[in-house]
Amino acid sequence: MTDLLVRIETRNEWCERALQAMRAAREGRLRPTQHSISFLTYADMHDTLSPSRLEIIKALTGQGPLAVHEVARLVGRDVEAVRSDVTRLINSGVIDRDGEGVRFDYDGLSLLEP
Repeated sequence: MTDLLVRIETRNEWCERALQAMRAAREGRLRPTQHSISFLTYADMHDTLSPSRLEIIKALTGQGPLAVHEVARLVGRDVEAVRSDVTRLINSGVIDRDGEGVRFDYDGLSLLEP
């Protein structure tokens, strides 16, 4: 596993990276990529990756899929509050949900400085 790379970049920067990746794929020169998530601003990143949500990510790291009530137990918080934070993390693409539970399939988060 590797870290999930967190980026601060504009839509134009994100689109340019996507176009470069598509060109590389078309030309057969793909190289291994690191999974990343992008935010437009530091404020957006801090809003999504709040301390309580970072605790959820930490609790999920290396665990495989867990039920939300198990995550709540691990972080010592109310299930409904954790469910709300988990939904925000899923919707932002930081964690995933499947039939077995919620999961964070990385070793951690790394911030790519602009």
